[in-house]
Amino acid sequence: MQKRGLRRLAKLLAMATCFAGIGTSAVWAVSSSPNYQVTETEFGATSANETCSGQYCARASIGDVTGGSDSKSSGSSATFGSITSDEPLLEVIVDPGESNLGTLTTEQTATKTMVVRIRNYLSNGYVLQITGNAPKYGNHTLATPSTPTASDPGTEQFALNAADNSTPNVGASPVQVPSNEFSFGEVEDDYKTANLFQYISGDVVARSTQASGQTDYTISMIVNISNATPAGHYSGDFSAVVIPFY
Repeated sequence: MQKRGLRRLAKLLAMATCFAGIGTSAVWAVSSSPNYQVTETEFGATSANETCSGQYCARASIGDVTGGSDSKSSGSSATFGSITSDEPLLEVIVDPGESNLGTLTTEQTATKTMVVRIRNYLSNGYVLQITGNAPKYGNHTLATPSTPTASDPGTEQFALNAADNSTPNVGASPVQVPSNEFSFGEVEDDYKTANLFQYISGDVVARSTQASGQTDYTISMIVNISNATPAGHYSGDFSAVVIPFY
């Protein structure tokens, strides 16, 4: 194995857009009220990229959500490929999840989810980061709690976690595929407690400390506004960044 190839691949970032706001040409839906509007990016346009360095490869895909390890739509699909016994591999699929943005009010929390599916082979593990700026309109950026905080409608908040929440009723615990005997991805403490959310761009949200079968992480985003939140058209761009270690 070439040391140069190891160093190059260790720096590789498998990146996929997971949420974006206004400014895109293709959208699923626009949720609005007289004072607020949030635009959703289309996730149906599947893409896949593979980056290799010598014997080492990483693959990232974006697709529509379905059950199992595949992500498919009528015209495209994103699927984990086969494993070659002597080649380290990192694979990432980002599914669009579900949205319940509705009309933004001070009485109800708006939510959006995505699913990040990760599998790595012959490595020392990986970390999953979520990066990007909180939704912004003009000079005003939505407040982001920097410690795990409960959703509080009427208080301005943008935050996320990777847990099965009841307040609001959104998200899911990580799913190990085929089982926890072969898959070892874990959510970091600050993002794994149900009903507590925070957001710091670049934070490590989840990781595996060894080679792992597929782990499906459901990332849940919440948006709350207050009476003092300026009315406007808010937007934000976020990425899931997966960094392997060798």
